[in-house]
This record gives sequence, C-alpha cells and structure tokens, in this order.
Amino acid sequence: MKKVSFAEFGGPDVLQLIDAEEPHAGPGQVRIAVRAAGVNPVDWRVREGQILKAHPIELPAGVGLDAAGVVDEVGEGVDGVEVGDHVFGEGSSTYAEFAVLSAWARMPEGLTFEEAAGYPSVVETALRIIREVGVQPGQTLLVSGASGGVGSAVLQIARDRGITVIGTAGAANQDYLRSLGALATTYGEGWVERVRQLGHVDAALDLAGSGVIRELVELTGDPQKVISIADLDAPELGVRFSGVAGSVPDALAEAAGLISRRKLHIPVEKSYTLAEAAAAHIDSQAGHTRGRRVVVV
Repeated sequence: MKKVSFAEFGGPDVLQLIDAEEPHAGPGQVRIAVRAAGVNPVDWRVREGQILKAHPIELPAGVGLDAAGVVDEVGEGVDGVEVGDHVFGEGSSTYAEFAVLSAWARMPEGLTFEEAAGYPSVVETALRIIREVGVQPGQTLLVSGASGGVGSAVLQIARDRGITVIGTAGAANQDYLRSLGALATTYGEGWVERVRQLGHVDAALDLAGSGVIRELVELTGDPQKVISIADLDAPELGVRFSGVAGSVPDALAEAAGLISRRKLHIPVEKSYTLAEAAAAHIDSQAGHTRGRRVVVV
C-alpha cells in the first residue's frame, strides 16, 4: 500500500510517499480503507519532533491521527461495527491507503468522507479545552485563532451551550466567525482594546500560538482561566498547555450527535493527495485556515 512516512525529524521535505506493508486490526481495533485523513497541527509538530512526550514515536514513522473510510477488518472483541460500515475516527499513520483505528463512530447521514475526516481530533480537542478552562453558560469565552478546525468547533459547541464567544482571526475570516455565532475582531495592534469593547472575558483559549498568552491573562485576570494548545512556553506564564487527549470515543459520539442536529459543521477549505502531504503541512503551519484541510486517498 501507499503511505506517507518520515525517517528523520525535520521540515516538510522529510515526508516521503512509500510502499509499505498493510497494517492489521488488533484486539479492540478496526482497519479501514482510508478515503480521507485529517490534517492537524499535531501532525507537523510530531514530524518536527516537538511534542514527543504526548506522542512518543519510533522512526521511521507514519503520519496522521484522523481518518474516515470503509471498515474492512474488525479486531477481536469489537462489537457494533461490521465490514463495509462507513466510519470516522482516530488511529495512527492515517495518511495511507489503509489504517488501523483505535476509536471510531459511524459517519452521520449526509457527511462525505472528506468532511468526516476533519472532525475526530478537532472535536475531541474542542470539547476537552472547553471543559478544562471551566467556562459556564452565560459567561464569555475568548478564542484566539478562531477560524481553524478547533476554533470552528469551539465556537459552535460553546454557542450550543449558551456561552458567548469572542473570536479573533484575520480580516478575511471575520464574516466566517460571525456566521458561527461569534463576536469577531481582528489580530494586530490594538486587538486587546477591541476585545474589551466587545465585552468582559471570563476565560480564554489560545489556539494559534501567536505569542498572546500575556494578553489573554491580562484580559481574564487569571492564568488559570487561560489554556493553550499551541504555545509550548505557556506554562512559564502559569497557563496550562493542553496536549493529551481525553476520551476519543465519547468525543466522536458527541460530534456525531451535534452534526446530526446540525449544530456543528466544519467546512473543508482544501484537499490534498497523499503525494501532496508536504504541501498540506506547509499550508497548515502557515495558519489562517478557514475550517479544515484533509488528505484524500
């Protein structure tokens, strides 16, 4: 089978499309014929060797955590899923023609494989950081870097829970944030004052790692009211860095429910082939994404 792999840590140029042995489903797992794989910042952070404590790997290694596809092997002890089912979920080395998933759910009606591949890690992360930051219905949550996949999910999930959301993003994405129910403002000089004009901030999330931790602490008044998923130096300022996943099966079940109720929709901004994995990482690392990027197999 074809698979994207890397034999050393480094930039996008270390990614190679290789011929590899097919993986097989072990106990508690399923294997899918991959139709699409989600492109997440964690993919290139792992490729660079940044966050090996949360994601220990041995080289050479595959790339990718999220995927959607058709079940073609069911491991021992697995119930409730059959060969031929369309599922989305999380596993390993998902930039490939076949991948093993350790958590999955049936794809909601009407969702394409490309759309479904963009949800698993994104929704798990969004649900986790909303919980960890402790924001409650009736309060206001500030989301820095709100137009990407996690931001898109946070805005919609928070609004569904009765939380007011202020989102920051580039000028081109202001209408997009408003379409998701957020009060929107831009980055750049004076952004803290622009946020203050939109309302009091009870909690804040840093999704972009753009060096705004001090300002988020200033706006909330408490480093414990701020969480980052993108700035590895956040703990130096007393802010938690959240990088370890919670229950992915629970997150997938909640995602499926939200999608089915039309309370959650994350658009696919761009699709890439397996051979274009390096370009996908370059674009993901550049930021300014509106929704999701996926690799189509």
